[in-house]
Amino acid sequence: MPNAPTTSSAATSSDIGARQMFHVTINGSIDDVWREITRTDSVIPCFFNMRMHLPEGTRIGGPLRMRSGNGKITGVVGEIVEWNPPRRFAHTFKFTQFDDPPCTVIYELRETGNGVEFTLTLENVPVGTKTAKQMVQGSQWIVDTLKATIEGKPIPFMMRFVHVMGALTAPFSPKRCSSERWP
Repeated sequence: MPNAPTTSSAATSSDIGARQMFHVTINGSIDDVWREITRTDSVIPCFFNMRMHLPEGTRIGGPLRMRSGNGKITGVVGEIVEWNPPRRFAHTFKFTQFDDPPCTVIYELRETGNGVEFTLTLENVPVGTKTAKQMVQGSQWIVDTLKATIEGKPIPFMMRFVHVMGALTAPFSPKRCSSERWP
């Protein structure tokens, strides 16, 4: 399969803290891919149907929040580390439901003869944490779903399942994930 996503290494509990890279070639334009991973006007399927909230815009050091579609739940908080449209976007990343330290997520886009090479890189993921387990598993789902979305194909079954379960369980989210706590 020439356009299948690949990872640079298989993640195990002993190497999750190392740099993890997830690659995929997407048949689409760099502007379409950039717009999909940075839009703030609606939920983003590849980001687990969360909506990106940038209360101070795209300035370096500005806050980033990933919120439920209705804005009541904040699942991820961070700060913008780099913003270089349409090539590179990096931010710190912390799940609001865990006490784990933040890590860094980097999105890189490069035009190729076959479309756009998209690379999702995880850095400084806290080894042995719930964050580590979810980040590695979720990253593969992100690249698979982004590719399907841009190419106009059905979203992978597991991500559709996560979307449904997220909607069903949202009312039971811990109070610590309430957006009131994460302005």
